[in-house]
Amino acid sequence: MIPNLALGWIVKDDAMANVAHANNLVSGATFWNFKLHVEFRVGEHSNSGIGLRGRYEVQILEDYGKPPNKHSNGALYSRIAPAVNASKPAGEWQAYDIRLVGRTVTVVLNDQKVIDKQEIEGLTAIAGNADEGKPGPFILQGDHGPVEFRKILVTPLIH
Repeated sequence: MIPNLALGWIVKDDAMANVAHANNLVSGATFWNFKLHVEFRVGEHSNSGIGLRGRYEVQILEDYGKPPNKHSNGALYSRIAPAVNASKPAGEWQAYDIRLVGRTVTVVLNDQKVIDKQEIEGLTAIAGNADEGKPGPFILQGDHGPVEFRKILVTPLIH
């Protein structure tokens, strides 16, 4: 969070919505191995992201119909491109089901597996702590364009 900056999030229609240049939301709890379900809605020409362990960002991007790349919706930002573009148009609710065990990540976007058991090779730009051997928080990125989040469910995994 940026000190002396208003949080910049509101609750409307049972969802958390950011306002322009909002702080990122960071969970107080930390997690190691887990499954995460989260629904999100992104505005036109907008982007956001979900930080896993405060180190690895799964990208949220309004990119319906565009070819996938390492910065696409569903990508592990700048590291792993999604296999397909499973995005819905701006303004529609979408869902991620993400599983992270050690450094192995699986990302399901809108019921399509876009990353399947891929090894994460290093931090992404969202990283606030470089110690990859420790649990970390979730981050909901709010400092870019309009985004909403709802139905966030974390299931810790014991391995």
